Amino acid sequence: MSEPHGKFCWYELMTTNTDAAGTFYKSVLGWNLQDAGHPTMSYTLLKVGDHGIGGMMTLPEEASKGGARPGWMGYIWVRDLEVAVADVKSAGGAIHRPPDDIPGVGRFAVVADPQGAIFILFRHVGNQEAPYVAPGTPGYTGWHELHAGELESAFAFYSGQFGWTKGERFEMGGEMGAYQLFSTGDDQMGGMMNKMPVFPAPFWLYYFNVEDIDAAAARVTGAGGKILMGPHEVPGGSWILQGLDPQDATFALVGPKKT
Repeated sequence: MSEPHGKFCWYELMTTNTDAAGTFYKSVLGWNLQDAGHPTMSYTLLKVGDHGIGGMMTLPEEASKGGARPGWMGYIWVRDLEVAVADVKSAGGAIHRPPDDIPGVGRFAVVADPQGAIFILFRHVGNQEAPYVAPGTPGYTGWHELHAGELESAFAFYSGQFGWTKGERFEMGGEMGAYQLFSTGDDQMGGMMNKMPVFPAPFWLYYFNVEDIDAAAARVTGAGGKILMGPHEVPGGSWILQGLDPQDATFALVGPKKT
């Protein structure tokens, strides 16, 4: 199996109400929820069937007091965590939490790119890789989208860190500018664009696969979420929407339109 350096491998929701958030995402995406059994903290595993794709925990009080809001963060797998952290810092990024252990699982560090978009570096114990999942499989993450402070310098940073390469580029027109696709190896992972002025800071947005975008949209509103944009069609024939869960964490969905 190929080494997953530079690939997103885990997704974590930090929220103000884990019970309510779990109910929402289980309704919208069909995820199974399981207590991780952590000895010192409450952590909920998010699963598609028996396969874990992410986790959920309560937003720490000190982070909330510091202005942090509920939101999703993505973990990027790296060969050597300490080297990756040093590389982020030398390239102008920030280290929000230095390398630390998750006993029996691996090591992680919370970092940000030079424009402020936060992500997590991760290296698990051992050399196993997640099993292959067909693109578009419902419940899994299907797209990773960076809303950057400035597209070209943002891409240069991530390319330098993880070897990501440019794919097609779409001109969206007006203040939206360009949309740049990116890949790792042969795997197309997502796109980057300049963030809209309404957003206070750059951020990553994660799109979860659904079987039918209209049915999923109905589940979002029926479970107490809000739809901010869409559903609308994107190049390639998929349909997307962006929304807020009941605790105001931003998320997105992608899938076919069946009606």
